[in-house]
Amino acid sequence: MKGRYEERQRRAQQRLEDRGADAAIVYPGPNLQYFTGFRGEPVDRFHALYLPADGDVTLVTPAQYLTQARRNVTADAFYRVDGNDPATVGDAIVSLLPSAPEGLLVDDRTPHALTAHLYDALESGTIGSAAPVCEAMRRRKDDDELAALQRSADIADAVSEEIRLLGASAIGLTEAELATKIRTKLHSYGATAVSFDVVVGAGPNGADPALRHSDREIRTGDPVVIDFGCFREGYASDQTRTVVFDGEPPTNPAEFESVHEAVHAALEAGIAAVEPGVSAGDVDRAARDTLEEYGYAERFTHGTGHGVGLAAHEDLVIGPEATTTLEEGMVFSVEPGVYFEGEWGVRIEDLVAVTQNGCIRLNDSSRAWKP
Repeated sequence: MKGRYEERQRRAQQRLEDRGADAAIVYPGPNLQYFTGFRGEPVDRFHALYLPADGDVTLVTPAQYLTQARRNVTADAFYRVDGNDPATVGDAIVSLLPSAPEGLLVDDRTPHALTAHLYDALESGTIGSAAPVCEAMRRRKDDDELAALQRSADIADAVSEEIRLLGASAIGLTEAELATKIRTKLHSYGATAVSFDVVVGAGPNGADPALRHSDREIRTGDPVVIDFGCFREGYASDQTRTVVFDGEPPTNPAEFESVHEAVHAALEAGIAAVEPGVSAGDVDRAARDTLEEYGYAERFTHGTGHGVGLAAHEDLVIGPEATTTLEEGMVFSVEPGVYFEGEWGVRIEDLVAVTQNGCIRLNDSSRAWKP
């Protein structure tokens, strides 16, 4: 395991050298986990990984966390600072840099309290974003990462199937109560955390892609958009299903069935378009064109997907303007949706991993709207 992180650090150092940068600063969160195996606690613990183009990869850490860091972090060296002051951590980073640094790349998640000190201590023109190193490397998953992502998706699938079987017993639950059931079941299957706040949108709330859940009760005939995922071994899952727990969809059952069929067809078309060499925009276009054929494209109000890995939303965008060329090992969601504001919505989402010749689907739970 340690060798995996060392290999990633060496590849990052080569990227820094290629870009003419002296070093990158990696802050607690998914990037730190990717390079060291330790996610850390962002917010008030000012750890920072100093990753130079040449030299020792060093974790700068407050003294009170040094023991924890040595036990959990893969690094060449550890730099202890007294206290938990971002200025002190910033001074340590500056002391590790060459005397006349030409380029320091900073993790985009680094808080202003630390970056402001670096800007004060260095010429602003020397500081840039570390995303072209950190996020770019995380886009392509290795076999171990893919296996972890599959295990996380398996948990989401198992919970999806259990929730579906609630059937009529879900009627009368509030969206918030169902969200709590989902969180509890995810943990019972071995999840360490939810990967984002659980979405339960019943009836008109299902037409709001930004809503998480509310105190609205689930009613007979409500289409319920259920979107959730979890972390397992540090890797996220994410899936969406739309279910009518009991009764027939309100207003116009035939139209609901047509919309659900259209969204499912768009999902399949988007996934069928995935292979190395195509653009992320091609995947979006395949899903969107399918909804156009059904007459619902104008009701698809968001992008088709996003990268997934050590975070539920990573920097790969699957959308109309996306130009990223897909490569083997990339993992992302395909999640078309159709929304009738104030009435109801339908979204179905699976995760896919790009393979040498196409892709594999990480989710396998039922996509049907009836339990």
